Amino acid sequence: MTTTTTPPADAALHGREHIGRLYRAHLSKGRATLGELFGGHVETESEGAWLTTHEGRRFLNCGSYGVLITGARHPVVVRHVTEQLHRHPVASRVFLEPQAALAAQALAARAPEGLERVHFACSGAEAVETAIKIARSLGKDRLIATRGGYHGKTTGALSLTGNDLFQAPFRPLLAGVEHVPYGDADALEERLAAAAGRACFVVEPVQGEAGVVLPPPGYLRAVQELCRTYGAFFVLDEIQTGLGRLGHWWGADEEGVTPDALLAGKALGGGVLPVSAVLATPEAFAAFDKDPYLHTSTFSGTPLAMAAVRGSLAALAEEDLVGRARDLGTGMLATVREIVTRHYGPVLREVRGKGLLIGIEFTVPGPAGDLLIELIQHGVVANHSLNSHLVLRLTPPAVLTASDTRFLYDALDRACRAQAARYVPTFRR
Repeated sequence: MTTTTTPPADAALHGREHIGRLYRAHLSKGRATLGELFGGHVETESEGAWLTTHEGRRFLNCGSYGVLITGARHPVVVRHVTEQLHRHPVASRVFLEPQAALAAQALAARAPEGLERVHFACSGAEAVETAIKIARSLGKDRLIATRGGYHGKTTGALSLTGNDLFQAPFRPLLAGVEHVPYGDADALEERLAAAAGRACFVVEPVQGEAGVVLPPPGYLRAVQELCRTYGAFFVLDEIQTGLGRLGHWWGADEEGVTPDALLAGKALGGGVLPVSAVLATPEAFAAFDKDPYLHTSTFSGTPLAMAAVRGSLAALAEEDLVGRARDLGTGMLATVREIVTRHYGPVLREVRGKGLLIGIEFTVPGPAGDLLIELIQHGVVANHSLNSHLVLRLTPPAVLTASDTRFLYDALDRACRAQAARYVPTFRR
């Protein structure tokens, strides 16, 4: 059952009707409607694996699209940010500033060997745009991405995102962009050969927004070898998968690859501030090394965000949250698979995942969305998949306790029981 706490003193100001009106008046009518579909809740507080609404209801947060691997307001991250807030939150951009240098050093120390240069930004899409510009500085003007891949919605990033639904209203996008099937090294080789010396290939270790699609074993190693053979620039988008989400520091680690550029984000700010980064080899970063004004942003490397990066990396290391994500994920995948299979049987295609990135795929439209809404009724927040309406995703934090996981499994069992009969009325559960 969903737990409750005492509502905040200003609960009326945060009430669903008032906030809903403000959304419709000033933000997005569509977003307001979506909020109503999800129960009309207004979240006002968060801590660890839990978020609290204006009414004092608490929800286990297994959503947030991979941001909260350290949970909300992790004390190590908050301490770093608070200290910096009271000292020097925004830099002049004229003098050198220690937090950016220390954050870059700490991040590079956790990256695959050879990725020594760092450019910080605010969003994942900005990191993708930066990678595109780095590739172009090297003469790599033919962009290749994968079908179903998700890399953001700014113009360049959207050109790479393999979903016609998001692209169509904004075409024409960047020229010279092609998409190949994910996990198909032969198809990639054909395109790389046709653009030898000019290609840039951008790929995710696991396709999160496509519904937790895992490539065949050895795929990333094959990608690296093909990119080297045909002189292509290899960009590994780890904005969602990096920093422990897959049970490794990076998806690159599992196959021992080192891309020319690796993209980080989401969890990088420790669930406190938005931060992203591009890690690159010195060779790839040469143009940016030579001219520090070639690619800049007012808030790139801002001290407050850099403190969050340092806190996030410290929390992950000190509490071995990467290892915990691996161990939790192994047990969670098996239990979630058993629960959902027992209830949905013939309309369940697969439960798959790696670490704390788990996808539940159905064979027909409807169950994923209905189960998402039903889970909210039982006190759990999950994710839909932007590039697959058949898949519901779980991206819980690595700070889940034994009590939290029991709550999740019980809620999932009750939610499945409530919804499955709509799709499999004769299936024996």
